[in-house]
Amino acid sequence: MFELSPLPFEKDAFGPHISARTFEFHHGKHHAGYVTKVNAMTEGTPQSDWSLEQIITDPHTDTGLFNNAAQAWNHEFFWSCLSPQKMAPLGDMADMIASQWGDFESFSEEFVKAGAGQFGSGWVWLVHNGEELEIRATANAETPLTDGARPLLVCDVWEHAYYLDYQNRRPDFLKIFIEELANWEWANQQLN
Repeated sequence: MFELSPLPFEKDAFGPHISARTFEFHHGKHHAGYVTKVNAMTEGTPQSDWSLEQIITDPHTDTGLFNNAAQAWNHEFFWSCLSPQKMAPLGDMADMIASQWGDFESFSEEFVKAGAGQFGSGWVWLVHNGEELEIRATANAETPLTDGARPLLVCDVWEHAYYLDYQNRRPDFLKIFIEELANWEWANQQLN
C-alpha cells in the first residue's frame, strides 16, 4: 500500500507566506486523496507492489492511475522543495543558474513567468535535461519523469496550493516560492 508521508515541516512553519490552513487542505485532503485513489486502483494488481515512479513511467499505465500516481509523486516532491528558512542557490546549482540565466533575478523572473503562464492547473519545474537546466511548465499531473528529465525543484500551480492565501494572485505566490521558500539544498542534492 502507498502511504501519505507526513509533511517534512510543521504546518505553521511558513508564517505569512503559506498558512497552516492551506497545508491542512493541500496535504490532508488533496494529496491524501491521490494516495487513497492509487491504493484503490492498484489493490489486487501487480502494480500494488510497484513504486509510484514505476507506475508513472510504465507506458501501459492507464490515464486514471497515471494521473493519481503522478499527483501523489508530484506532491511528495513539492513538500521537499519547500523550506521555512530562506535559502539561495548553492554550489553547482548556483553556477549553472548564473551561466544559463546570467543571475538569480533573471532566473526567478523566468520561473515565475512560466508558472504564471501555465493555463489552468499544473506545475512549474526546474529540471536537468542531461545537459543543462531547464524551466518547464506542465499541465495537470504531467511530470518530467515521463521523458527522462531529472526534476530538481517544483512549485504547484494548482489553485489548491495557493488560493486560500493568495486568491487569484498566482504570480505573487510563485515569486514568494522561488525567492523565499525554495529548498535549494534539496534541489542541489537532486542535481548531484
